[in-house]
Order: sequence, then structure tokens, then C-alpha cells
Amino acid sequence: MKPIIIDGKKVAENIYSELTTKCKTLIKERGVTPGLALLLVGDNPASQVYVNMKDRTCQKLGYYSIIKTLPADTPESQVLSLIDNWNNDNKIHGILIQLPLPKHIDEQKVIERISPKKDVDGFHPINVGKMLIGIPALLPCTPAGIMQLFKAYNISLSGKNAVVIGRSNIVGKPISVLMMQKDNYANATVTICHSGTPNLTDYTRNADIIVAAIGSPEFIKADMIKEGAIIIDVGTHKIADHTLEKGYRLCGDVDYNSVISKVAAISPSPGGVGPMTIAMLMQNTYDVAAGKYE
Repeated sequence: MKPIIIDGKKVAENIYSELTTKCKTLIKERGVTPGLALLLVGDNPASQVYVNMKDRTCQKLGYYSIIKTLPADTPESQVLSLIDNWNNDNKIHGILIQLPLPKHIDEQKVIERISPKKDVDGFHPINVGKMLIGIPALLPCTPAGIMQLFKAYNISLSGKNAVVIGRSNIVGKPISVLMMQKDNYANATVTICHSGTPNLTDYTRNADIIVAAIGSPEFIKADMIKEGAIIIDVGTHKIADHTLEKGYRLCGDVDYNSVISKVAAISPSPGGVGPMTIAMLMQNTYDVAAGKYE
């Protein structure tokens, strides 16, 4: 059987179509336009690209958005003051601070300054705590997007042996929590592996589902997985390839060409998880505007 290629772009577009309709209804019936505030500190080129993508998506859906760009030497106090203003602005339903921040700014302090009710990144300790115990909350966008991919492709995790490779606060830890929850599309037995895990292949070769969030290009090879595994590739890397005109190619944490003949389903990188991250950011912003978590 040919493997299922999990198309994140397609699933994201379906979400955008629904959100566009819902946004028009929210404006018409309640006079509320979902609003997202984006802060970029410094001139990191990749961060500029990500912020602009999020802003363009807001325009596409009919949201209100604002981008504030500050120089890299901006004092931490100024960033915190700006967040305070957005916390008190009724037009703003979601606040996103593009990470990483310059080293003199305490990222955790900044995250905790955002009102949990406007924390559309799902990073505030209050939202993380709610997620852990299964209370409805704003969820981190990439893990929430992965769960949406499972639902969209009718992949049930119940009773499955899942291995998450990576323990970051952004992906590894939260996706492990979401996959083990008592839910129709969750209920998996989850093992978290990381740089301190000896004999990694002992775990990956027994996994029904692998979420690769390692940060190492094409790390997962065919000999590390079992026949019929389902793989979610979270990584995105730019590696040199002088056979191409642009001089590089994009890849994930999984060696796609190596594993494709063994898997039952796989999310490619690019085109799998990546598009879902922004889609869930937009979903979170709409949900706050619509009063879902009040």
C-alpha cells in the first residue's frame, strides 16, 4: 500500500476557510473583529519572515492585526510596558512575541507578562497547567496542529505506542501531554526520548507513532523505524545543495526518502506540520475573540 502523505497545507486551508466564514459572522452579529498583536524585537531575518507570514494570514482571514518592530537594544522594561498596553486593549485578543528575543530580555518574564486569556502561543504557565490536567485552554500552536492532523486523517492514537523525540517546551513536552489525554484521538502510551536517552532505536523501532522534534536534519532513518509506522516530522532545516539553483534545500528531522517505503503515513517537511502552526495561531485568536475561554 502507498503511504498516506499528511498534507498540512490542505488541512490548514480548510481551517482558514472555516475561520473566514466565522470571522464575518462574528463581525456581523457581535461587532467583534479578531485582533492579533505581533512583536518583533531585533532584525532576525527568519523572525521577520515568520511575523510577516502571520500578518498576511490575518489580512486574508479578515482579522485586525498590528506589528510592532523594536530595535535589538530595546530595554526589557519597554517590552513589558507594551505587553501591558496590549493586555488592556479590547481590540487585541491575541498577543504573540516572536522568539527568540535578544539575550538581555528574559523570555520567561515576557511570556508570563502576557495575560493568559490573550496567550495565543499557549506558553503561559497557567495555560500549560490547564493543558496538563486536561482543562480547556489555549494550546501551543504546533502540538495543537499535530493533533488536528491526526483528526483530519482519522488517525486514532488510542492504545498506540507513541514515541516523542525532543523535550522542548514548545513541541516535545506539550505534544506528549496532548497525545496521552483521555480523548477520542489521543489516549496513546507515550514515551519521551531526548539527548540523554541511551539506545534510542530500542524505542523508535517499537513505536507505532513517532513525533520527531529533534532539531537534527534527516536524523531518523529507515533502520530506526518499524514497518507501518506513522511519522510526524516537526523539524525544518535549510541544508546546502549545490545541485539546486538556490544552493540549498529544505528538509526535516526525518530522512524522507529513506523511510517512505516503510511508513503507513508521514507528514513531510516542508508542507506537513509547518502550515498547521500558523493555522492554530489563527484558531486560538478567533477562539479568544469569540469568548470561548471566558
